[in-house]
Amino acid sequence: MYLPTMFAESDDAQIAAFVAAHPLATLAGIEDGRPVIDHLPVICADRLAPGGTLIAHTAKANPTWRLGERGAEVLVAFTGASAYISPSFYPSKRETHQVVPTWNYRAVHVRGTLVCTHDRDAKLQIVERLTRHMESQRRDPWAVSDAPADYIDKMLQGIVGLTLSITEVTAKTKASQNRTPADQRGALEGLRDDPATAEAAELIAQRLKD
Repeated sequence: MYLPTMFAESDDAQIAAFVAAHPLATLAGIEDGRPVIDHLPVICADRLAPGGTLIAHTAKANPTWRLGERGAEVLVAFTGASAYISPSFYPSKRETHQVVPTWNYRAVHVRGTLVCTHDRDAKLQIVERLTRHMESQRRDPWAVSDAPADYIDKMLQGIVGLTLSITEVTAKTKASQNRTPADQRGALEGLRDDPATAEAAELIAQRLKD
């Protein structure tokens, strides 16, 4: 990931919260000399730091899990809070016109060693943890135990559990911090009233408070 110093994110709590809020991740690895890219719900099982663990699962028919069969090094990318930034947002446009469009976003890259499991109990534990995480904000959360036990056993037979042992975490927050405070406020105003860009607006607002 291209990471200019001004966009490097070092707030561990913000990084962990972002990953927890954006669980649909992109997993990338190499199999037989070819890139393997997949998109999976992934959560942190303990701490988002070297020595920590990510967990996920995939369909047995999906060959991605074979990366874990040989303990491959992979990268898992979490992204979000993205928004197009129009030059028209910037007050400096009216003064110099020396402005161009850009894109704001946050990205977290987690590297580590992937392993897979076919053990029934290990897979159940992964599924239960993922479910609790995804259902935690619902008024009436669904639980794995709500489904018939024989049905869950059948579903477990069709998946493979994945565990990533974290070796490196790199995070980037691009939130107009390379612009003047006036231009940052302009970008914030340009984004904040659109629900689709509210999260990107909040990234700018947090920095203006600091």
